[in-house]
Amino acid sequence: MLALCKVTDALFMSNSRSACNENLLAQERISFCINVSRQQPFPSSQQIQTLRIPVFDDPSEDLYRYFERCSDAIEGTVQSGGKCLVYCKNGRSRSAAICTAYLMRHQNLSLKDAFEIVKTGRPVADPNPGFWSQLQKYEKHLQTKPPSQKGTLQ
Repeated sequence: MLALCKVTDALFMSNSRSACNENLLAQERISFCINVSRQQPFPSSQQIQTLRIPVFDDPSEDLYRYFERCSDAIEGTVQSGGKCLVYCKNGRSRSAAICTAYLMRHQNLSLKDAFEIVKTGRPVADPNPGFWSQLQKYEKHLQTKPPSQKGTLQ
């Protein structure tokens, strides 16, 4: 089924087929897409900004090093009044991990609470064990930062 799953008012998740559906993107007024894959296509619309995070859905991949870059890109889109779509091939593991990291960083949520929001928005969300352990590491990292460096609450 083609659908963009709403995580927050300005953050959506999907699989790559839905992400390339121009009608869905226009309907939700998506302005920025993060493609968390090495080979999945981008939407063809020239009006949408894009970012590729070149990782496979493999527990040994280092997704951690992209958490802050993606989180800040999503937050920048939100702050400018845009809407962001994060997707990977199936919209389950890579994109779920990126959305969870964003909520942890910019909404100051615990891993448990952030993932609960992602899972509510996209019930098939299920980061692979390697990405899950990277999210746990990221949660510890965020807990050691002063509040002024964690991001702002929405």
